[in-house]
Amino acid sequence: MGGSTDGTLLGALNAALPIWGPIIAIAAVLLLAPITWWIVRTIIDRVVQNIVSGAKRKASVADTEALQRSPLYHVRIVQRTKAMGGVLRTVAAWIIVIVTIIVVLSLVGISGSALITAAGLFAAALGIGAQNVVKDVLTGLLMVLEDQLGIGDIVDLGMATGVVEQVGIRVTQVRDVNGTLWYVRNGEVNRVGNMSQGWARVVVDLGIPYEADVEAAQQRILRTARELAHEPKWTSRVIGDPELWGIESVSADVIVVRVTIKVRTQSRDDVARELRARLTHDLRAAGIPLPSLAQVVLEGMEGAASVSGARPPRTAELPRQD
Repeated sequence: MGGSTDGTLLGALNAALPIWGPIIAIAAVLLLAPITWWIVRTIIDRVVQNIVSGAKRKASVADTEALQRSPLYHVRIVQRTKAMGGVLRTVAAWIIVIVTIIVVLSLVGISGSALITAAGLFAAALGIGAQNVVKDVLTGLLMVLEDQLGIGDIVDLGMATGVVEQVGIRVTQVRDVNGTLWYVRNGEVNRVGNMSQGWARVVVDLGIPYEADVEAAQQRILRTARELAHEPKWTSRVIGDPELWGIESVSADVIVVRVTIKVRTQSRDDVARELRARLTHDLRAAGIPLPSLAQVVLEGMEGAASVSGARPPRTAELPRQD
């Protein structure tokens, strides 16, 4: 009787194994997927944090905004790393989801050839119905890999100008001078004008009346610009010596004289405003009247540049894309 009972239990167990085996395997896969995603996300976050911390240590600063004013200027590394971290998190999440679905379907009993056929049909449907999405994703990846823009950059994307707040795998978010947040599809970006890479040039045009001594006015303009460039407060922001480009144009009322200074990108507005104020004061003190200015309308790259100033905006950290 005992042997018969043991045989019956063993037979029932053997009969139940084919049923519970796939269920246990599927449960293990579904449990393993979020664990894998957590591990991958943790690795990406730590790599991003280490690179950002290393750049800030080398520049001897504590935050990204101060890093923009650092002589070593490692902010490009920080911006590009944050953007790449967000893209990598998104790509990793999609890969884990797709692999999990394929493994679960194979455990259910769908053959490999059927999976390949389904994948081919899905790819065909994707190519026909989601061409714009694929274009957005590929363009976004290339823009980040080629360092065309990064978080905190002042850019002109054609459709919008302002500060980049987030670089997504499909959409780039840009905050303009009026505070409007623009969502620009990466696939629609045909050109990128970046004002935060390398250096910038302050260009100031002054209208000198015909009755004034233009030569003396030019000498005074250049002297004022050089005094600004050599003051301790501004030496860290000015890269090169001021240049007087001379007479830029001649109108019916005034002679337009142009002076330029090569500066760090994030200091362009500060230096330009200070230079205009000093030139206005010095020329009026010299008895040279200045014509009235037309109304200034902020648009295009001029409007984008005006987002940054003595207190540049703090862009939010790139949110985690779970």
